[in-house]
Amino acid sequence: MQRRHIWFILIATLAALGMVRLGVWQLSRLGERRAFNATLRSRLDSGVVRPEALPTDTALVRYRRVRLDGVYDAEHEMQLTARSRNGSPGVFLVTPLRRPGRDTAILVVRGWVYSPNAKDVADLARWRSGAVANVAGFADTYPIGNPGTVLEPGKARAIRRLDLGELAKSLPYPIAPYYVMLLRDPAAAIDSTAPVAFVKPAVDDDGPHKSYAIQWFSFALISVIGTIAFVRSDVRKARA
Repeated sequence: MQRRHIWFILIATLAALGMVRLGVWQLSRLGERRAFNATLRSRLDSGVVRPEALPTDTALVRYRRVRLDGVYDAEHEMQLTARSRNGSPGVFLVTPLRRPGRDTAILVVRGWVYSPNAKDVADLARWRSGAVANVAGFADTYPIGNPGTVLEPGKARAIRRLDLGELAKSLPYPIAPYYVMLLRDPAAAIDSTAPVAFVKPAVDDDGPHKSYAIQWFSFALISVIGTIAFVRSDVRKARA
């Protein structure tokens, strides 16, 4: 066997091992995704609880269903900009909810409203269903370490993202370390006088990781078979 064949086999082997490693990594990601989705499914299918019954660890709060009652603070309502729905531009309406006998408010993402520039809605009063609220949704936590400006320049009470620290500074009272996204019945008709609330997040067990793993293993196999075929063919030609 010629020296160039040895080098060719060595390089192809290293490439195949790298592809196998990537395939194993995708299978690991698949396992993590399935574990996360199992947790997500169990929380979304669990019973509806009051905020007081939520775990104190915010990592355990995500996607748990919760029921809120209290009074919406329309004066401090915010618009979360650049949110689309079915390809249409809009904003999410985020309203603090004050609960009786408690100083801490909970921010409620009430739903999506159409906005031509995806930055603000001219008539917010149109989308207010009343001050008193008795609503249900699922809890989510504020992202950590998300850089960038929170406030939308030149827009009153318009924000680009949900940031616990920055939002707490803009409100005259403390807020909970989680927010709630209102849920709606996907089979029910959409009320044109209210923001479009959210449906329960879909749970996809596998995602793309399984197919990616199969692809990497296939590439590794092709690399090995192709190398063997090339070397054998080259050796036969040399002998001839």
